[in-house]
Amino acid sequence: MVRILHLSDTHVSRTGPDEDGADGVSALCGLLHDVRRDLDLVVVSGDIADDGSAAGCTTVRDLVGQFAAERGIPHVYCTGNHDRREGFTAALGHGHLGPDGAPIGRAAGIDEVIAAVSSVAGLRVITLDSLVPGKPYGVLGRDQLDWLAAELSTPAPAGSIVVLHHPPVWTDAVPYQRSAVLQEPEALGAVLANTDVQAVLCGHLHHQLTAQLANKPVWVTPGVITRIDLTAPAALVRGVLGAGATVVELGGPFSPMFHTLQARDPQSGTEAYVYDPEAGAHTTEEISA
Repeated sequence: MVRILHLSDTHVSRTGPDEDGADGVSALCGLLHDVRRDLDLVVVSGDIADDGSAAGCTTVRDLVGQFAAERGIPHVYCTGNHDRREGFTAALGHGHLGPDGAPIGRAAGIDEVIAAVSSVAGLRVITLDSLVPGKPYGVLGRDQLDWLAAELSTPAPAGSIVVLHHPPVWTDAVPYQRSAVLQEPEALGAVLANTDVQAVLCGHLHHQLTAQLANKPVWVTPGVITRIDLTAPAALVRGVLGAGATVVELGGPFSPMFHTLQARDPQSGTEAYVYDPEAGAHTTEEISA
């Protein structure tokens, strides 16, 4: 069995708190302190730095890297819509790091994107770059999809996982999601079909969600810095404090299995912001509901 700690959306900036004043460093430290599991890998699926800075990425790398080094396991990262490729590369290289922080695996070698592949206990770990600078949604270009298809053309001993920030799935119960997720997901599905991919791991939505794409399980992990409270009116985005993560178990009798973790936090559930996607502005629920 391979156990993966799946983190996402740490949103650490060079100054610490994000644009809403939420403290990603504190949230990440609290969550890592509370994780008591046997693990083989840590995956961070994007929005590492809220401001896209190398300093923000470095802080996350150091905190997650210390956690990984203490357990002797690799840590792997991909870009999100808040990240900037130059900041990501300066701090994380191609995003696949061994227990000692040194690069492992190999980069895809595609211009303008940061995609890579490595192997952990026979499991092939592939990270994709769905970042579209300045946009909330994600895109995978043809060159990246062709590279992914070539990598998956030969099965790996323990199968494969694909990690990207933007989910290729959404729920119609939340109207704004469709415009914020991976565009043209069917193109990714066509590549994944009939391969050894065991799971597609994503972030971005700040709440847990599971679905299937081309008969492959897609898992969206909760955010570290905040989670989206789906009890808010469907047209609004209400972010609340409370760091979350997932342990992904592969290779067991019920594989893949996903179970969420919530850090102990006396402020968990405290409102951090309310956002109106249609207006593109922060608001209050009382006015907009």
